[in-house]
Amino acid sequence: MDLWRYEREAIAQGYAVVCGCDEAGAGPLAGPVYAAAVILPLGADIPGLNDSKKLTEKRREALFPVIQDRALAWSVAWVDAREIDETDILSARMRAMRLAIDGLSQTPDFALIDGNRDRGRSASITIPHRCVVKGDSLSASIAAASVLAKVSRDRFMVEMAERYPEYRFDKHKGYGTRLHYELLRTYGPSPIHRRTFLKNL
Repeated sequence: MDLWRYEREAIAQGYAVVCGCDEAGAGPLAGPVYAAAVILPLGADIPGLNDSKKLTEKRREALFPVIQDRALAWSVAWVDAREIDETDILSARMRAMRLAIDGLSQTPDFALIDGNRDRGRSASITIPHRCVVKGDSLSASIAAASVLAKVSRDRFMVEMAERYPEYRFDKHKGYGTRLHYELLRTYGPSPIHRRTFLKNL
């Protein structure tokens, strides 16, 4: 499969610097939503690069420094649980992606965005862009961003497991597993839980 098709199409339209952008952690009951933006040299060979959800944790961790090393620029950003509760998860996802794009050391003139949404109620992607459904398995730049976002978020949740050991965040990373719901019912929400996500406790 050609993982560079969307990047090449953007360049053919006259855009010089193309970034891929993806987020991780839209669905969990706890923790921030993370996003990453990556500018790769066109055609960069990063063996095993794929949608982070299709990779093992070990493979994602191995790819993380390789992507950072090969990228022309990369950036990771996040929006915390409090802000997710104050706005909504779609706005939070868009804000995290925009923060990641704005954080790049090179300014992109075009962004490839994973998914089919580019705006929420209070935040949107403002630079020229294209939404790519399943982009994390169709575009090398988006796939690279998906790995950086997922690994960064997982590492944060492991840190939170040390701060709030009773919730076992290292096991479920904040997702709504049976274990997580059991612990929530026992201990109630922590400071990093998304209150608006806890409707069926």
